[in-house]
Amino acid sequence: MARGTSKTLTQVDWLVCNLRWLLLVSVGIVVLLDPARASVRDLNMLLTLGLLLGGAAYNLLVMVLLAFQVPARPLPLLTVILDALLSAGLILTSGGASSPLLFFGLFPIITAALRFDWLASFITAAGIALVYGLTVYFRPPPAPNLPQMFRVLLNVLILLIAAVLTGILSDRMKGIVQQMSKAEEEVELRKLRSIREQVRAMFEMAGMLGASLSYNRILDAILDVASMGLRELGPAAYQMVSVVLLYEKGGLSVAASRHLTIRDQQKTIPGQDGLVAEALKSADPVFSSDPVHDPELCQFVALHPCKSVLCMPLRAGFETYGVVVLGSVEPGAFTTEHIEMLMAVCSQATIALQNAQLYQSLQQEKNRIVEIEENARKKLARDLHDGPTQSIAAIAMRLNYIRKLLQHEPSKVDAEIVKIEEMARRTTKEIRHMLFTLRPLVLETQGLAAALQQSIQKVQETDAGVSIHLEAEKVEDRIDLNTQGVVFYIIEEAVGNARKHAKARNIWVRLRLEMDAVIAEVQDDGEGFDVRGVTAAYDSRGSLGMVNMRERAELINGILTMDSEPGRGTTITLAVPVDGKKD
Repeated sequence: MARGTSKTLTQVDWLVCNLRWLLLVSVGIVVLLDPARASVRDLNMLLTLGLLLGGAAYNLLVMVLLAFQVPARPLPLLTVILDALLSAGLILTSGGASSPLLFFGLFPIITAALRFDWLASFITAAGIALVYGLTVYFRPPPAPNLPQMFRVLLNVLILLIAAVLTGILSDRMKGIVQQMSKAEEEVELRKLRSIREQVRAMFEMAGMLGASLSYNRILDAILDVASMGLRELGPAAYQMVSVVLLYEKGGLSVAASRHLTIRDQQKTIPGQDGLVAEALKSADPVFSSDPVHDPELCQFVALHPCKSVLCMPLRAGFETYGVVVLGSVEPGAFTTEHIEMLMAVCSQATIALQNAQLYQSLQQEKNRIVEIEENARKKLARDLHDGPTQSIAAIAMRLNYIRKLLQHEPSKVDAEIVKIEEMARRTTKEIRHMLFTLRPLVLETQGLAAALQQSIQKVQETDAGVSIHLEAEKVEDRIDLNTQGVVFYIIEEAVGNARKHAKARNIWVRLRLEMDAVIAEVQDDGEGFDVRGVTAAYDSRGSLGMVNMRERAELINGILTMDSEPGRGTTITLAVPVDGKKD
């Protein structure tokens, strides 16, 4: 038997028990108030009272069985039989044809119809009518007359008609109850399926969010689980409009959506007014039943037919990533259970978004480092090509020239050998300077000031046309070795730019401590340049020296500034905080 039908029949049994108490009390009142049977010495009176007490005990036993849910399959049939016997006994002991308790006979007729069908009700009515007729036959009234006999036949007919009517009504009621039970079972089954899908989707989403570092997969998971939570709405759930709005430079833009038009997907809203602004401000889910008049959501045409709109913020701590907007054409579509489930989904998704954002930041940083290394290799290749490579090629050409001089003009060989020796020494110095720049060992052993001093000496050996003046304080105990290395490379890059591009005659390198910062300054008396104009178009030029210096400064939380004007030279200043200083 179906669960819903069994529950309904149990309720019928309880109803019958309560009605039986009411009838037993009514019979007792009728018997006690009957003047003809007021004496307790009357045998019929005693029998009637005994039947009432027996009926009360039997009804109490049935209620105990129902209360403890004792499985008793023959109980319905047994109660109908006992009710019929009790009714017959009350009719026999209370006067037969003139019994005032004939109404009690309707009770087993009705219960038989409720518990079984119209045939059982008719048989019960026929049995009670037979008992009633036999009492009239064996115990006729003292002065029978036609109206009295007519009343007896009418009572029997009423019992039979009542059996037929109650049977028909009972069958219809049972049909209605079965339909209602079936509908309830379908609703419960649909809810169970929806809950099962939600649980499965939540587990899949939890696993996916824990392993995925892709924005798109995370956002799609939010929308998929949101729609699964509303499947009991039927077709309305599949037509639900859903959109994830994430912060970008211009405001909140559509990052993922379902059932949104192509034009809607290109919309961007500021998130400063209406339902979205309220959700972002309160950090709680908010509702609307009229998105058409919302100052920002009205821009999305797909939301216009919706009668229920839910807006939930994507927030972790004090950082807000955006909102999730769900719209349904059904009024009051979002229940408390839906919202709790969606809040859990959004909370997990926000954590996953944080992880994805961190991963993307790491990827960008990795790509930037790779780009810096690639630029460094290109710079090294250029320096080798412009310096030692050209010198070695020149040496090779002069050696070939000397070989020819040995054959024709031997007297000039000594002068050429002297020139080759000078070129070889200069090339050696250039190579050593390049090796020093790549890895200044003195920086690791003696510190930043000593490394700068040695670097300037090597530059002066290869480029006598520029004077480099160094003023350096000891800062090694205030910044770590990695930071010193970055500062060294920035100063080396700035000095190289002043030598090669500014045509400077004098370069001043200063290193000092000011408050809680190390200040590195490179100043030259060269041609100077328009800082704003050059910086604006710098990425499109072949060299990325300034970009590299700025990026290296950011790696150590430093601030790099450039001050220059055409004809007035250039000053590059680097300020590095000493929060991570060594003791």
